[in-house]
Amino acid sequence: MAEAEKRYALITGASKGIGKSIAISLAKRGFNLLIAARSENELNILKTEITKTHRVNVETIVIDLSKPNAPEELAENISLKNYRLNALVNNAGYGLWGNFTALKLSEQMEMCRLNMDAVTKLCHLLLPILQNENQSYILNVSSTAAYQAVPTLAIYSATKAFVLSFTRALRFELKNTAISVSCLSPGPVDTGFAHRAGMDAFSKMAEKFNMMPDVVAEIAVKGMLGKKSEIVPGFTNLISVYANRVLPKAFIEKMAAGIYKT
Repeated sequence: MAEAEKRYALITGASKGIGKSIAISLAKRGFNLLIAARSENELNILKTEITKTHRVNVETIVIDLSKPNAPEELAENISLKNYRLNALVNNAGYGLWGNFTALKLSEQMEMCRLNMDAVTKLCHLLLPILQNENQSYILNVSSTAAYQAVPTLAIYSATKAFVLSFTRALRFELKNTAISVSCLSPGPVDTGFAHRAGMDAFSKMAEKFNMMPDVVAEIAVKGMLGKKSEIVPGFTNLISVYANRVLPKAFIEKMAAGIYKT
């Protein structure tokens, strides 16, 4: 098959954690991959690992999607090289832990650009490419934190609530097209998220509830390919999402504040 005729899945934040595991899971199913992240070294290691094990093509894209205009650059790169996409996995994202007024505004806004702006832009910019295929998929990665306000993770949980709401609406708008839109909302996962968020004191407790990224990725990919609307891996996480729907918000927020207090 000519290079321009190959169909690819684009995974952002693919160098580690859930993104890396989703890339491997898709490779097992025969997807060619465009893996994007900031770390060139980690991307190259992953590319070598996948190409040794699976007969798929893997292209690396070194980019920081939190930077202004980075999503546009990524989309332009894909368009110029005539890649045919039939899957977009918006996984790149991170959190910051602490009281809103104690955290630097510049760092919180950078998180917003990655967690929300990049997701929105890539969906909008790549939809024309995705809709050229007989069947395409979008998987946006949110969090169980999207289902309630979380003091000390105020902006992070708000960005993930945006991703969840946006994905629900986009799925409805595209329901009569060949593009299936899904949202993945994992709970604690053994990815280094707590360390990146500055939650080292909390990470020991989180370990008790952590799921492994490979397990989450398999559930995510099966859900995406099965055209599932919302994917919440793990029984405990499903219970917490249900509780958020039926219990008073004030009670849930007080509980969250106690769990995530600084």
